Amino acid sequence: MHFTKMHGLGNDYLYVYGEVPENIKELSQRLSDRHFGAGADGMIYISPSETADFKMRIFNADGSEGMMCGNGIRCVGKYVYDKGLTDKTTLKVDTLSGIKTIQLIIEAGKVTGAAVDMGFAGTGEDKTVQTEDGNVTGVPVSVGNPHYVVFIEDMENVPLYTLGPVLEKHPAFPGGVNVEFVQVLSDNRLRMRVWERGSGVTMACGTGACASAAAAVRKGCCRADSPVFVELDGGTLEILIGKDLSVLMTGPAETVYEGETCE
Repeated sequence: MHFTKMHGLGNDYLYVYGEVPENIKELSQRLSDRHFGAGADGMIYISPSETADFKMRIFNADGSEGMMCGNGIRCVGKYVYDKGLTDKTTLKVDTLSGIKTIQLIIEAGKVTGAAVDMGFAGTGEDKTVQTEDGNVTGVPVSVGNPHYVVFIEDMENVPLYTLGPVLEKHPAFPGGVNVEFVQVLSDNRLRMRVWERGSGVTMACGTGACASAAAAVRKGCCRADSPVFVELDGGTLEILIGKDLSVLMTGPAETVYEGETCE
């Protein structure tokens, strides 16, 4: 099996063009392992679509299937354009959270990034959940997948590795949830770290950055219709939240290497 390792701000996946195999759960677990496999946050399969230009399916490092991946979809755009599977610079990609439109950013004949119409963010009222270490209050947000955005004062002391997994699987979120810890740095600039559902700590989360920006706009920490810059462990994403809570995400996409499984 041929795969391409790609990343968006360090949120890395193994990309394969073709149909998803029956053993995908075991395959994603094995190849995503950072010691005994290729090492990734998961695998993304790309295939033709009857309703869009291409279809993407996302499988996390634990083998579970994800609904949407903001960093991943930018890399899908780079994959299909750079490999000559399309000459379009505006693409529609079918995902489990609906069809998304991508505008490719091209330099010297190669895709360097993309702007993605993420649809609309659904933000709920503040939700407080009980944990063994005390109550936690955050904002539930849906950006095609579920998020719980927790605003904090000091990112240096955030309990990412301990509180993240507790909130991910908390009974208050029956299907699991992506957890974002967010610090407001200044006007329309946020610092975010993430515990991703099914993958744990990652360098970046595109949908998480969108959810965080939408939550910040709802709470009055950031302005709508003006770019919000979200600083992640792997770099910065630009998120534009409209007054109608429409979401446009812009960021880079990079290829790391090509690989073959040896079995």
